[in-house]
Amino acid sequence: MKEQEKGVRMRIRLIGGLFVLGFALVALRAFDLQVLQKKEWDERAERQHQKTIPLTPQRGTIFDSNGAELAVSIDVNSIFVEPHKLEDRAAVAKKLAKALDLSVQTVKAKLKSNSNFVWVKRQVSPSQSKLVKAMKIKGVGMIKEPQRFYPNSNIAAHVLGFTGLDPKGLEGLELKYDSMILGRGGYLVMERDALGRGLRSGSPEVQGATRGHDLYLTLDKNLQYIAERELADGLRKTGAKAGTVVMLEPTTGKVLAMASYPEYNPNSFYKYKPSQWRNRAVCDSFEPGSTFKVILMAAALNEAVINTTQKIDCENGKFRVGGKDIHDHKRYQELTAAEIIKYSSNIGSAKIGKLLERKAFYRYLQAFGFGQRTGIDLPGEVVGILRPPNKWFEVDLATISFGQGVSVTPIQLTSAIAAIANGGYLMEPYLVDRVVDSQGQVTQQNQPRVVRKVVASDVAQVVTRMMEMTTEDGGTATKARVPGFRVAGKTGTAQKVDAVTGGYSADKRVASFVGFLPAEEPRLIMLVTIDEPKKVVYGGLTAAPVFSRIAAQAMQYLKVAPNKDMPVGESLPSLDQIIVEATMSKRSQLQKVATSGLSTGPQMPDFYGLSYRQVLELMEKRQLNINFRGRGRVVEQSPASGVAIPYGAPVWVRMAPPS
Repeated sequence: MKEQEKGVRMRIRLIGGLFVLGFALVALRAFDLQVLQKKEWDERAERQHQKTIPLTPQRGTIFDSNGAELAVSIDVNSIFVEPHKLEDRAAVAKKLAKALDLSVQTVKAKLKSNSNFVWVKRQVSPSQSKLVKAMKIKGVGMIKEPQRFYPNSNIAAHVLGFTGLDPKGLEGLELKYDSMILGRGGYLVMERDALGRGLRSGSPEVQGATRGHDLYLTLDKNLQYIAERELADGLRKTGAKAGTVVMLEPTTGKVLAMASYPEYNPNSFYKYKPSQWRNRAVCDSFEPGSTFKVILMAAALNEAVINTTQKIDCENGKFRVGGKDIHDHKRYQELTAAEIIKYSSNIGSAKIGKLLERKAFYRYLQAFGFGQRTGIDLPGEVVGILRPPNKWFEVDLATISFGQGVSVTPIQLTSAIAAIANGGYLMEPYLVDRVVDSQGQVTQQNQPRVVRKVVASDVAQVVTRMMEMTTEDGGTATKARVPGFRVAGKTGTAQKVDAVTGGYSADKRVASFVGFLPAEEPRLIMLVTIDEPKKVVYGGLTAAPVFSRIAAQAMQYLKVAPNKDMPVGESLPSLDQIIVEATMSKRSQLQKVATSGLSTGPQMPDFYGLSYRQVLELMEKRQLNINFRGRGRVVEQSPASGVAIPYGAPVWVRMAPPS
């Protein structure tokens, strides 16, 4: 009996233990599901009873250099329908079609969908949104979506580009910086039951949207407007079909304005031909004509194959090279190098090209940036045409010397001549100054970048003086003058290649003028091109006046004081005087370098009062790496003048405009 009772108790204990173990396992599993895996199961539950519809991402804003908005994203309504909630689909289709300017058949087809959510029309106008809202139709709703808008319409359209409905960038900066500007699209979240049907009580909400980064440009909206207005007026007066203006700050490479014509409105880009979207400043190439003589002269002087006093026989206006005749527009006899630039002699340029020879000339053309991309932050940049020197015949060397047989882009030519204005330093052009995230933090800061030193600074000064002579009486660019300022520039008139015959067209030309001012301390450089002018074809008569009008207004806008030390009628310094001054300045700087080299370790020079270009020159001589802050002239530096620079220590100068 005792043994039987003992067995019963054992079984009871065993069963009780199994129950306890079972309850423990259930409790453990419940803890795992309700505590440890709560987040995962909550997300699963949400996915099962919520439907998400992707929405348009919000792009960042594009500002000009002064903070003016050039491209913004504004909230507009998009109309959607939940078909299962509609009582009379046919009647609703007629009402929506009328309000949204759609065909009834199109709307009916959308409402027949088995889906619980259907877009009827996205990004509608305020008036259409108001009409739909007034209907108060059950099952018809609207949600805010960002739409790209360009508040200045046509201004800077070719630089900014435009976006699609996505809204992916399709042209210009919108395309180039698309990954930065484009934010993360949110989702329209709607409640539904276990069978996937929309819940009548569930109201849609937007989740997960983040705004894209903002761009701050170097471009100035006011200068851009001036350039576009005067270019359009110049084309209208000359009957030309197209044109460009490129304006840079020569000491930094910043793009201040970039205009192309024909123009278009990016708010309605689809109404224009794709050819009108093209930014001609970076996507088109042309034969530069006589503007190329500046590059030739800088190379020849830098190589010392000619000098400023040497005279060249211009053969009374006709010269035969490689079986071809080269002509001047006037019968010149002997001309100095400066007069060849002033009067734009083709024969004199061809003879200088022969003295320089193929390989050396080609090397300088590459150094000035031709035959390669400038690196500007815009899509679609082309490289132009620059054949290797082993493919140049004798006549090719002659014609390339005065800008035929080679093609360049407007941005290439402007950057190259800017190197002359900048004391021989070629700068990389750029449009975006900085990128700022939605929290206001700078994620990318672009700085001026020296590509290379192309010619000596004293050579650049001499060529600048030669370019000034083109605007003097008797020169080819008298119409480029700007009252109160010394202008250095060069005209160009080049025949266009006929696409049918393959030869030069008899009546189609590209007229141009490139120049900078004030010549003694340039604030801007600008190229104006006029494509196929009808009434007058020469750059000095078509492009030069446009340059003059834009430059005069730009100087006033930038508050650059006229040169009061040069009364009207006073002669400019002679070439010989320029050479002497440049040489004396160079010797003085070299003596300072030699003196400082006697002490142990490199010493910080005295940069106070120097311009950007002068600081660059000293940087090169001292082999220093200096960070620039601001613009104008140096007002502060670190380390102080004469202090030894510790290895790895930060070296910078702060600049400010003259007060």
